Amino acid sequence: MSKILIVEDEAQLARFVELELIHEGNSVDKAEDGRSGLDMALSNDYDLILLDVMLPGINGFEVLRRIRAKKDTPVILVTARDAVMDKVSGLDAGADDYITKPFAIEELLARIRVALKRKSGSAAAATRQITINDVMIDLDRHEVSAKGNPVELTNYEFELLRILMENCNIVLDRERLIGEIWGYDYDGETNVVDVYVRHLRTKIDDKYGIKLIRTVRGVGYVIKEGQA
Repeated sequence: MSKILIVEDEAQLARFVELELIHEGNSVDKAEDGRSGLDMALSNDYDLILLDVMLPGINGFEVLRRIRAKKDTPVILVTARDAVMDKVSGLDAGADDYITKPFAIEELLARIRVALKRKSGSAAAATRQITINDVMIDLDRHEVSAKGNPVELTNYEFELLRILMENCNIVLDRERLIGEIWGYDYDGETNVVDVYVRHLRTKIDDKYGIKLIRTVRGVGYVIKEGQA
């Protein structure tokens, strides 16, 4: 059972998310403003914090900065802002992920599971490996294999595969992928993600008969576990 803190001033939304998390088997605490949320985050040991950005008292960015000064608890920012700079500010401040309102509860729960899995995996594993649908990526050795066969990838191909596998079952848009791999100040071709997805499909999907990377039209790409 994971212990999760929700810092959200919209009471109805906070209660809805709380009930969903409890249904998933988690223990949940709530705070309605930045000050009380910060105090609870620093005085308790949480497995994850769901942190709204627009909070009374202290805003979410400042709460996150103060948490990061003392703790490495995974934090997912929840924001109504969709501007790139707001996302960049959150990630630079130490957020593990972000989700924009309004959101589907299924996506939020998936992001929480990924963050919790990443936390437990990094704490327990001597070597960091992820295996999905007969594809294994070794993050420490910078190696990839498909059905036991080594796959040679460029650095950009490796990073793209890593991000998609670390966010298994979560659809990632092209903007986020470009920002995390090429940088948010990238001003090259906008179809760069599509080009590198084709490279990965040629080297993995086509060569080994694995349906790994799926296209979500108008949004981006996703790797879904158990659908090889």
